[in-house]
Amino acid sequence: MPNRANLGEVTTSVAVIGAGQAGLSATFHLARRGIDHVTVDASPCAGGAWLQRWDTLTVDRLNRIFGLPLFDAPTLDPEQKASVAVPAYFADFERRMGLNIARPVRVLTVSKSGEEFLLDTTAGRIRARGVINATGTWENPLRTDYPGQGEFQGRQIHTHDYSGPEEFASQRVAIVGGGISALQHLEEISRVAETRWYTRRQPEFVEGFDGRDVEERVAESVARGEPARSVVSYTGLYADAPYIVAARERGVLKRREMFRSITADGVIEADGSLTKCDAIVWATGFRPSLSHLAGLGVVNERGGVAVDGTQVSGEPMLHLIGFGPSQSTVGANRAGREAVVKLQRALRKR
Repeated sequence: MPNRANLGEVTTSVAVIGAGQAGLSATFHLARRGIDHVTVDASPCAGGAWLQRWDTLTVDRLNRIFGLPLFDAPTLDPEQKASVAVPAYFADFERRMGLNIARPVRVLTVSKSGEEFLLDTTAGRIRARGVINATGTWENPLRTDYPGQGEFQGRQIHTHDYSGPEEFASQRVAIVGGGISALQHLEEISRVAETRWYTRRQPEFVEGFDGRDVEERVAESVARGEPARSVVSYTGLYADAPYIVAARERGVLKRREMFRSITADGVIEADGSLTKCDAIVWATGFRPSLSHLAGLGVVNERGGVAVDGTQVSGEPMLHLIGFGPSQSTVGANRAGREAVVKLQRALRKR
């Protein structure tokens, strides 16, 4: 497989879109089974979305990083930037396993011609009998449309564009969201600024959870074609996470009911009062990056995709990994193998 940004026109058995943890797992299993494949990745180098994480997101703030296939989980410096440490581990895996990833190549559209998938990319066209999509969520931030939002004179950013707390020093900052990123932003921004934390629902803080039960519930949800939600919406927030403990100890872990609307210089609280602020950080999450699959008609009117395990319902040669129950790093590894095993069986029948 060519490892360059100019593919021309390539015909292969399986095309893999994306080379984060899920895509690398799938690529490894394809190579191990001797299945002809092409893997493309939009990033210029190994690391995928991890390359875009903010500088203050260090290894000690991450959930556990599970090892890639036949490659021990990395022992990382807890103070190292996640945007450096995780990509370095991925790059080492690619090198040690002899994987070839075509970069930077962005898939623009995926369509079908008979039994063949046509992937039109920034580097040419790929013809494939099967497709494994591993594009994650980073490129599809969920941006809200809130009453009065356009009138606000201060700064508004999404987690996708967040670079660190220093840019908010000495400001009054509203942080919106009930997930991990929101709590991480709250903890560090509150060290340099006056913060207010808003959520639609009361967050659930837990001491632990049953991973198997969570996977089953997520799988049932996506099998029904419901829009994919964050894993945290099923698990709750781990109460002993270092950033949550730190925020609680400093007295900033104080949730406010979501404000009613936004004005030029602040927000109208649930009780009707005005709270002035200089910036709003929208930590409102992400949704699967699937716009390139629109031409296949697999995305329903709710924005979901019905899948059975990794296979898209009604499309035995199309698999989604790092999606639904396989969003976690351990789930992504298993999903990569599952998709390859199913595609290998299907290819043998054709």
